[in-house]
Amino acid sequence: MLLHRTTTVTKSWRRLAAVVSAATLGVGLLAGCGSDTPDKTTDKAPAAASGAFPVTVEHAFGSTKIDKAPKRVVTVGYTDDQTVLAFGIKPVGMVDQYPNPAGESPDINTQWPWVKDKWGDARPEVVMKNGDAGPNFEKIASLRPDLILAVYSEVDQAAYDKLSKIAPTVGRTKGEKDLFSAPWQDNAVHIAKALGKEAEGTAMVKSIQGQLDAAREAHPQFGKETAVAVSWYKDSISAFTTTDVRGRLLTGIGYKGATEIDKIAGGEFSTALSPERVDLIDVDRIVVINDKADTDALKKFELFNNLSAVKAGKVSYLLDSEGPAVGAALSQGTLLSMPYGVDELVKSVE
Repeated sequence: MLLHRTTTVTKSWRRLAAVVSAATLGVGLLAGCGSDTPDKTTDKAPAAASGAFPVTVEHAFGSTKIDKAPKRVVTVGYTDDQTVLAFGIKPVGMVDQYPNPAGESPDINTQWPWVKDKWGDARPEVVMKNGDAGPNFEKIASLRPDLILAVYSEVDQAAYDKLSKIAPTVGRTKGEKDLFSAPWQDNAVHIAKALGKEAEGTAMVKSIQGQLDAAREAHPQFGKETAVAVSWYKDSISAFTTTDVRGRLLTGIGYKGATEIDKIAGGEFSTALSPERVDLIDVDRIVVINDKADTDALKKFELFNNLSAVKAGKVSYLLDSEGPAVGAALSQGTLLSMPYGVDELVKSVE
């Protein structure tokens, strides 16, 4: 499994791109990738967001006033593009979260089953690749955005200040304590407000919450068990915290969270487990998010095979970017991906 491909690891990849610490984001990033001129597709101004403007959005770096409905939105958060798409707006620039298979086109990030129809023929410019130290400011400026979203992101104050000089920029939610720890509900409404669509976003969140609630009510046995989501990466098990979206979805359908993972994660969304700490995932239910090669490697790991849940057959294996990509849908945790992924998650643990 590649670093970014399953949103699976410690400090890196997602979001996944915490490969370099957030502190480096504001330094030496002007030498960009890609051309300085938008292509024909991104140069066309998409339909503007509709809604009540002006609107002021409070966020981690202060507040941003958006005077009118944005027409050219650039997303610097790893999954912000999907939330924008949920409201019928096609970003002109986005993060390349999952690497495209060599020689294949179009970009896999525009071809997930839950976004493909929304993107249509549009091909957004890539303003950052998973694993980059930060966004390509020159590329972003060349796209002439009237709104930049850096919500599901590790953008720091220095990078935010640079982005703000290009266009009004909305950072992550004010209440997010650790990177990528804000509830998916908060992120969704936060972005919706910036687009002048707060009421619509709130309604979408309520619908997905209803889906989770229905699963919990239909499976009261989940509430008696503890569950954890994990991935295999670089010859070790990485476990996701209860504040990560994967952990939140497990508790959302009724499971108790594996809070011991949180204690050793040090504020990260996941943590690599040493052989001595594999016992931390010896819980009632384990959900593995990996593509086939990494799943096969995990199944050969003796310490994993000795876990009670594995011996009892209480492990769900969800493909990440391959096949139906249910793992990617859950890992991205957006207004578009969750309706697709939650039902499949429930089926896998029934």
